Amino acid sequence: MESLPPQWGNCTQKTKKEGTFIMRSTKPFRSCLLSMLLIVVMSWNIFPGAARAQDELRIATSYKLMTLDPHYANLNENTSLLSHIYERLVYQDEKLDLKPGLAVSWRATSETQWQFKLRENVRFHDGSPFTADDVVYTIERIRDFVKSPNGGFRSYVSGIKSVSAPDPLTVVIETSGPVPNLPLSFSSIFVMHRPGQGFQTTQELNAGHAPVGTGPYRFESWSSGEMLKLKRNNDYWGDKPDWPEVTFRVIESPAARVAALTTGDVDIADAIPARDVASLKQRGAKIASVGAARINFIQFDVERETLPGVTDKSGVEIANPFKNPLVRRALAMATDRGVLVDKILAGYGTAAAQVFPNGLPGTSANLTPEAPNYEEAKALLAEAGFPEGFHVVLAGPAGRYPGDGESLQAIAQSWARIGVAVQPATSPFSVFNTRRAAGDYALWYGGTSGETVDVILHALLASPDPEGGSGALNFGHYRNQAFDQMLAKAQSIEEGLERNNALAEATDFVMADQPIIPLYHFHHIVGYGARVAAYAMHPRGWTTAMQTLPVTE
Repeated sequence: MESLPPQWGNCTQKTKKEGTFIMRSTKPFRSCLLSMLLIVVMSWNIFPGAARAQDELRIATSYKLMTLDPHYANLNENTSLLSHIYERLVYQDEKLDLKPGLAVSWRATSETQWQFKLRENVRFHDGSPFTADDVVYTIERIRDFVKSPNGGFRSYVSGIKSVSAPDPLTVVIETSGPVPNLPLSFSSIFVMHRPGQGFQTTQELNAGHAPVGTGPYRFESWSSGEMLKLKRNNDYWGDKPDWPEVTFRVIESPAARVAALTTGDVDIADAIPARDVASLKQRGAKIASVGAARINFIQFDVERETLPGVTDKSGVEIANPFKNPLVRRALAMATDRGVLVDKILAGYGTAAAQVFPNGLPGTSANLTPEAPNYEEAKALLAEAGFPEGFHVVLAGPAGRYPGDGESLQAIAQSWARIGVAVQPATSPFSVFNTRRAAGDYALWYGGTSGETVDVILHALLASPDPEGGSGALNFGHYRNQAFDQMLAKAQSIEEGLERNNALAEATDFVMADQPIIPLYHFHHIVGYGARVAAYAMHPRGWTTAMQTLPVTE
């Protein structure tokens, strides 16, 4: 029996009887009870979170898990949270280099054939062995069965002609043409277990059929948009995770995440606003940050003839101004990225002129962030036929990215200087995402991350083709066949300088047309409390229990 707090000594005395201790009251019961309750309350206030299981890691995340289907939506919230349950053939480390996952090796046996050797003695959570047949099922499910919005993960397997399993630990993939970066594609694909027959549907997975993977954690429960509970997979093939239980609480409001960390309701909070870093440190929280392999941007609808929320200054609907590249260029020239990075991100980011930070493989040395030039921007608007400007609603998610709401306000102030009146409109990401897909917006603030430059170019700026998998994030329906051809050529070249130069050339070409306005590459910021010794950041921005080292006594 643990010793009682000394404050309780006057309420009880110990009497030993037959090897046990019996508590006998030496004070009136009501008085003792009130004293004990007071001590409990005081202890809770002094040590928030102390009265909880010490083996549970609690994470406040901005990521709202949309589905338990690992192949349905290629969104960071799904890839981050489901990485506890499912695993990939190949992984990207903190330097974005490829490392063995469920595959221990891979090699190109010809221009159109790849061979992957799989890890031995890996089992799914239901006890069944992991084999090459599961990889075949995964590829075929993505390529032939799952009908996800904007192609989902299909772009990663669109070049695969056939896949076979000559033995339980070997996968052979035939491609329609040279696909030199095929192993990289598999760093984004979770491997599912082949069921007895047919393909598992998204509806079945979301309806409570527990997802079965090979990952370090087993699925426990899920409340859509609220909570995900996991338990450690004690039969995991790799290093066992430190935390036996993990609970992800979806808290979309940045202020609420910060408050939960401050009060000790959670051990970790992701997507911390830069403005809150100093105050969190003063209160004893620790901060981890890393530059992100990602881009935040403004995207235009360049397809429709008229757009919702776009009018002249008197409120009369006008033709879509974003069809004209001069208008897009004018708005880019009127965007003050310095304010966004220095004031809103408090230095936790860099201004952007292309999809990845300058200097990374495939980026262009010719593209550097420009200071705003309001006079030239006004001249471009006048040349495009809008000397008085126009009115527009600028949409964006609230609380999904650091400084997202404030960024919209700052952009509105910048554009007002050239006569473009902006009405910022933010909403929770789930609402924003649905309305964007429904065509409710004319232009919007967004963000994406990717494995490499060409992956983002392929998803964000290539012409939309759901069957081929390109343009999965090209919600503005921008189409440029010359760019598509340049990108396809670059992607057919083996990794190396020639490929990087071809990607940089394609980037120069497409950004001259300004289909998006690159804003910044923000830093991922995570805060953690006293029960966490260290948190290892990954540039892809995933939030996982595996990155978290507990404090040991």
